[in-house]
Amino acid sequence: MTIRRLKHTAHIHHKPYPFSISDLQQNGAEMGTAENYDEVLKGKYPAKAHAKAVAEAIVKAGGDKEGTVYLEGQKSKLIEDNDEEAPFRQRRFFFYLSGCNLPDSYLTYDIKAEKLTLFIPPIDPEDVIWSGLPMSVEEAKEAFDVDSVTTTNEVNSYLTSSSTPKSTIYAIPDQISDHITFLSYNEKDLTTLKPTIEKCRVFKDAYEVALIRKANAISTTAHINVMKAASRAKTEAELEAIFIKSCIEQNAKEQAYHSIVAAGENGATLHYVKNDAPITTQNLLLLDAGCQVDCYASDITRTFPLKGEFTQESRAIYDIVLEMQRQCTEVLKEGVVWDDVHLLAHKICIAGLLKLGILKGSPEELLAARTSVAFFPHGLGHYLGMDTHDTGGNPNYADKDSMYRYLRVRGELPAGSVITVEPGIYFCRFIVEPYLRDEGQRGYIDEGVLERFWSVGGVRIEDNILITKDGYENLTPTPKEADELIRIIKTG
Repeated sequence: MTIRRLKHTAHIHHKPYPFSISDLQQNGAEMGTAENYDEVLKGKYPAKAHAKAVAEAIVKAGGDKEGTVYLEGQKSKLIEDNDEEAPFRQRRFFFYLSGCNLPDSYLTYDIKAEKLTLFIPPIDPEDVIWSGLPMSVEEAKEAFDVDSVTTTNEVNSYLTSSSTPKSTIYAIPDQISDHITFLSYNEKDLTTLKPTIEKCRVFKDAYEVALIRKANAISTTAHINVMKAASRAKTEAELEAIFIKSCIEQNAKEQAYHSIVAAGENGATLHYVKNDAPITTQNLLLLDAGCQVDCYASDITRTFPLKGEFTQESRAIYDIVLEMQRQCTEVLKEGVVWDDVHLLAHKICIAGLLKLGILKGSPEELLAARTSVAFFPHGLGHYLGMDTHDTGGNPNYADKDSMYRYLRVRGELPAGSVITVEPGIYFCRFIVEPYLRDEGQRGYIDEGVLERFWSVGGVRIEDNILITKDGYENLTPTPKEADELIRIIKTG
């Protein structure tokens, strides 16, 4: 899923993390393969390993080695002016240290004792009448990788009885219920925990990678089903429905983000979400969609001809974007600077658009002028995990360099991170036409040639890539070679 500007953020230089990926892997577990992710997922989500890594990072940074980590799950809520429950989405920080997707839950981690305690809602007889029996304490002990389970009415008494005199409680501001008291702790630190978990989450252990693999496998089936139905579809909405239906049939009932199902020129809008336009004479469909499995996301984009035949213009742009993705993926490994990979994508984009005659001038002039930003305005990719745009990337949305402004990851890529590689070329009038009016830019763009490409809309190709010490592994098996796409669509 492409980057959009959320807010201005001061740039934070990407510093080495205070722990290694091995800290987050249990007993040196292998990352697994595409064939065995279900074997890995027969185990429990590694909550204790995550809690220990977070605690060790806090202590290594000068924190209290006798302190306590405290987190709350998301609360169940009713829809405003209605007695229906609002859709539930577990807080990712809480899930990372618990693996628990129950609402209204809490956890503590005693750093010195290395004890992880989960608090789940007690049985409410009135709720049972309507919703059935909730998970019991005994069932939770069996299901989750924690040391102890009790009920939420015990949280305050537990905090009081288990605190070490003069110790520190670590929590996240605005995620502390009014009835919770930290009076038994000498210090209350509300600034350290969130950024520490964000850094830890960059590294994915074997279980997390298995979840992302599974989400990719399910989403791949859904993408192929859309391709097979594309030639008969009358609206974008039909194809969105096929994707979601396919995920639900495979027991992935939640989408990682709102799908982008954009036909023709709608594909020029980076985050097009209407998904309701009629499909008539458009050539391409841009499908950016992915399910989530147990809170872990897939994020896959494919662009393909709706009727199984590219136009000359759309195939030319497709080939450039595919080459951008190939070359950028091939250079990935531990320690590669993501900014440099993004720069490589722009160089390939410039070379391709020069060959087509859309751009004029030398590659060096065009790069210096940042003209390619008119056609490739977003960042090359982002970290992926529990959030589609996952934590730890250190973006700088205030960067004065337009080529890097929306790059969600800055600096070196560590082994164990999962990142999307999603170059694109777009013909968006709102973005490109100001370049045509700009005295310093319009000489680099041939308007006559450009006129033939507006109907292409946009082409984006996106895979989810696991960074390893010596290279990478592509977790996304979704077809993307042009000939294979054509075959699937025509035989669908």
